[in-house]
Amino acid sequence: MDPSNAPGGDSGAVIATTGLSKSFRGFTAVDRVDLTVSEGDVHALVGPNGAGKTTLFNLLTGFLKPSAGQIRLGGRDITGSSPERIARLGVARSFQITNLFEQLTLQQHVELALMGTTKLGHRFWVSDRVLTRFRDRAGELLDEVGLARQRNVPAGTLAYGQKRALELALALALDPAVLLLDEPTAGMGMEDVERTVELVRRIRTNRTVVLVEHNMSVVAGLADRVTVLQFGRILTEGRYDEVRNDPRVIEAYLGGESAA
Repeated sequence: MDPSNAPGGDSGAVIATTGLSKSFRGFTAVDRVDLTVSEGDVHALVGPNGAGKTTLFNLLTGFLKPSAGQIRLGGRDITGSSPERIARLGVARSFQITNLFEQLTLQQHVELALMGTTKLGHRFWVSDRVLTRFRDRAGELLDEVGLARQRNVPAGTLAYGQKRALELALALALDPAVLLLDEPTAGMGMEDVERTVELVRRIRTNRTVVLVEHNMSVVAGLADRVTVLQFGRILTEGRYDEVRNDPRVIEAYLGGESAA
């Protein structure tokens, strides 16, 4: 990514929110959240169901407009900005539910994602010959997420964990400085979870990662900092070993057995 466009600032805060709130017909899902995500960190957002994690995630990426408060990306006010503008500023996200074109190969998926970052992405139809200019980079991205051998198979034939890996390759095609991952291990078996954790460790180099995650072993293995949400507010924040022993967290989310 062009360093001149990369989020970041003198304070080291890539993402900062002040008094961020979102209400739906009188129900406050995110309530005056002051969040700071430091450059280069893996920052996890955790909490029980209904804590406001996904709503906060959608506010940060422009899929929801805040009812109040401010969002800054590298010191730049992006409050209320569209997802497209936020993406152009170096932020990419994955989704909890993977949406792929079942008949297209993995290589075609990534080539189209790469094309979308250029002026060609505004064309409704391009020839296969045009896509070949993205072939080498697409192959590199598939190799980065461990899917190089499957590059020519239809996406619909992939196992669930492999589909999530392909989705990460599509996000990386944007060459993001900030990567937001929405429950990257949801629905995975243990083997796929371990692969995904290793994958995130690899791709975090020179990036800031924000993730929503329910699997606390994943959080323990990846996160530099953890923010615990409850009822739309920040309950506590710190290193994993700090928050896991906080009695409020044990009561609200982990439970005594899980915390142990």
